[in-house]
Amino acid sequence: MKIKLLLATLLLSITFSCEKKKAEIENETSKHHEVSSKEKEPDHTNKLISQEPVGDAPKGMVWIPGGEFIMGSNHESAGPAEMNEHKVKVFSFWMDETEVTNAEFKKFVDATGYLTVAERPIDWEEMKKQLPPNTPKPDDEVLKPGSLVFTPPANPVSLHDYSQWWSWVHGADWKHPKGPDSSIEGKDNYPVVHIAYEDAEAYAKWAGKRLPTEAEWEFASRGGNENHPFAWGDELTPDNKYLANFFQGDFPYNNTSKDGFDNAAPVKTFSPNDYGLYDMIGNVWEWSTDFYNHNSNEHMNHNKVEVDPKGPDTSYDPSEPFAMKRVIKGGSYLCSDQYCSNYRPSARMATSTDSGQEHLGFRCVKDVETKESM
Repeated sequence: MKIKLLLATLLLSITFSCEKKKAEIENETSKHHEVSSKEKEPDHTNKLISQEPVGDAPKGMVWIPGGEFIMGSNHESAGPAEMNEHKVKVFSFWMDETEVTNAEFKKFVDATGYLTVAERPIDWEEMKKQLPPNTPKPDDEVLKPGSLVFTPPANPVSLHDYSQWWSWVHGADWKHPKGPDSSIEGKDNYPVVHIAYEDAEAYAKWAGKRLPTEAEWEFASRGGNENHPFAWGDELTPDNKYLANFFQGDFPYNNTSKDGFDNAAPVKTFSPNDYGLYDMIGNVWEWSTDFYNHNSNEHMNHNKVEVDPKGPDTSYDPSEPFAMKRVIKGGSYLCSDQYCSNYRPSARMATSTDSGQEHLGFRCVKDVETKESM
């Protein structure tokens, strides 16, 4: 088997597409992945909705008061996966004010000896579960540790072929974001990247925290600023001011970097939202706990307020029907008005849980300790 075909197989299983999905997909139910009760997130009961913090703030975290909001978007800028606005109520919680940084992740690794997914050889027995039946096994050389790295072409390319700007690079991981010859030296305050879902979960558990649900993340990202397509209002760049790190220019080959960055930015570079959260929009994508099901919003009861939703019980993406995926939020420095313009609170994408990329990180939340209820 040719190496190009082998790499294409890997890309199929570990990357995601920003292309618009077809409105009508046939035979969906036969490909749904049922999630066992062991994999479901536990219910969080006796939570508090309050406008006042309870107790002292954990270090590096800010208070999110909780409340009711409109989740999703029917705005003209919204993609199909965001459609069908619905009412949601979330409880109060603490949230990391920034994305988890390289320095913070290093403390976790130094304390535990943890090895990220990108640093381990690919487990073919697990990988083939996400591929069509009878997919041949790649050579062991292809299954060596690595991750996806943004490698922009020199010239315009078809925006329907993301392999033109994503490359599987052996030796790429959180310590070597561009490959084995790169490093994070001098980048302690940059968001850690190449983080798969289980990596983020492991860190959160070690830190005494957890990962946010999609509803919690979206509520927090709006900063109390409701009914606007962008976290800060109705315009992406009000008064020509850049309020987040995203792609300017001609995607993917010509980043003019008008916001000051052609890659990830240090945390706290841009102003926080009204909750005191930095970089909820742009910079790097962030994991949520919700399984991704492309039509889950279609089945919402729009006459009822959902309380503390945890997302669907099934994972299904018609573009990769065998993969188990979770929702990622916030967009990244690669979001462009020409392609994948996901720099909005309601925007959402699907990513395989065993996948990390150069523009994917996370932040954590922590429950409020209280016996009070709503």
